Amino acid sequence: MTQEDVFKKLVAHCKEYGFVFPSSGIYDGLGAVYDYGQNGVELKNNIKRYWWEAMTMLNDNVVGIDAAIFMHPTTWKASGHVDAFNDPLIDNRDSKKRYRADVLIEDLMAKYEEKIEKEVDKAKKRFGESFDEKLFRETNPRILENAQKRNEIHSRFVKALNDNDLIELKQIIVDYEVVCPISGTKNWTDVRQFNLMFATEIGSTSDGATKIYLRPETAQGIFVNFLNVQKTGRMKIPFGIAQIGKAFRNEIVARQFIFRMREFEQMEMQFFVRPGEEMEWFKFWKNFRLKWHKAFGLGDHKYRFHDHDKLAHYANAATDIEFEMPFGFKEVEGIHSRTDFDLVQHEKYSGKNIKYFDPELNESYTPYVVETSIGVDRTFLSIMAASYEEQQLEGGDSRVVLHLPFELSPVKVAVFPLVKKDGLPQKAEEVVKLLKFDFKVVYDEKDSVGKRYRRQDAIGTPFCVTIDHQTLEDDTVTIRHRDTMQQERLKIGDLYAIVNEAVSMKNLLGKIVI
Repeated sequence: MTQEDVFKKLVAHCKEYGFVFPSSGIYDGLGAVYDYGQNGVELKNNIKRYWWEAMTMLNDNVVGIDAAIFMHPTTWKASGHVDAFNDPLIDNRDSKKRYRADVLIEDLMAKYEEKIEKEVDKAKKRFGESFDEKLFRETNPRILENAQKRNEIHSRFVKALNDNDLIELKQIIVDYEVVCPISGTKNWTDVRQFNLMFATEIGSTSDGATKIYLRPETAQGIFVNFLNVQKTGRMKIPFGIAQIGKAFRNEIVARQFIFRMREFEQMEMQFFVRPGEEMEWFKFWKNFRLKWHKAFGLGDHKYRFHDHDKLAHYANAATDIEFEMPFGFKEVEGIHSRTDFDLVQHEKYSGKNIKYFDPELNESYTPYVVETSIGVDRTFLSIMAASYEEQQLEGGDSRVVLHLPFELSPVKVAVFPLVKKDGLPQKAEEVVKLLKFDFKVVYDEKDSVGKRYRRQDAIGTPFCVTIDHQTLEDDTVTIRHRDTMQQERLKIGDLYAIVNEAVSMKNLLGKIVI
């Protein structure tokens, strides 16, 4: 089964089991907009809770805010979004489809990388334990040829991005004969810039209405509140301000399910430091954030850093944490050293003094900023993709199971009466009441116990508890473990401690600080 087939099954699974639905589905949906179902919202909230606690509880110099989506329009002039928040777009004249030129070129480089890895994989199988991968990569003619082409493209691509050379971006596409995935032709338009912000109006009448924007990021709400938080919280540099919230971008090339959407959610933290100390903190937050991701236990090899080829106008360092999705390594989080650009710009455009007075240095200055910015939806997708498995069991049976981290699972415990009579449902309800105030618990009495197990496996529930006739005699139940499918008998009074130990958020948080 190809990775594309696996991804299609994952998308279908998300809809079938209440994780993600197309928005306005009864009206045939709205492009690149999705709704989270009953299980999806629980998983999403658990991700956000893990991030919030990791940032604001494990770091005593990080606090949170919740800024409004609507902001004064001058905010976006100051930040550069009005003039510089653009994507380079190109159209195929035959298919009438629009693409991001930079993404087409990145996909082209990825194809050469795939060719290299295929050669390595074939050689590993051919030579077995005697295989010298380093030597093979350095001497194999096909690998060297593909690496040379990839490097040539990369060199031209980086220069074109840094020079904002739209003509050269198109020329790369032409020179390497990139074809439209739909039409299969190379009939391309010129590359042009497209601003991604959504505009609307605020005001009671058309004459008195003011043009404003839906925020394309959550960072600016933090910057304009920098002094409010610093003064009311008596914060001393270095300190951070964290926020979780919706952002909106008019993505023309929205694709790959919830990976790239027009309405999405970000978890951002802006960390304010003394000028000259930003690179030290940049390294600190790179390390801290990677630990946060790896704590999920999805496989350390699925993560990597990718330094930016082109720095944003405000940055002096930037790297992405990428995760191996079914469609390749893709960004899930960015760590950026934003210098003092944002605060300087807001001071300039607002006319207000927003410098920080440092009592230790006895001087005022504009702090530098290190940012961590992670997409909730992309993190959700990475966890779902890595957790999804179709298992063949003994006896010809099979199951679909989500190996979600226990701490994030939408449902922690499912409680089943063996049959719907003899007082078993009533006893099962007692068990539900014992657990429901601390854990998300569901009660299910429909179908056979085996089918009920399969439903819970498919949504990633760690534990299933079955109440049978023996329960009425000795207050013991059968608990089934999701990943191993093993069952054991234990006292009802022991359930709470077992579940709590397995699903506590402390398990994830503890992996970060070790």
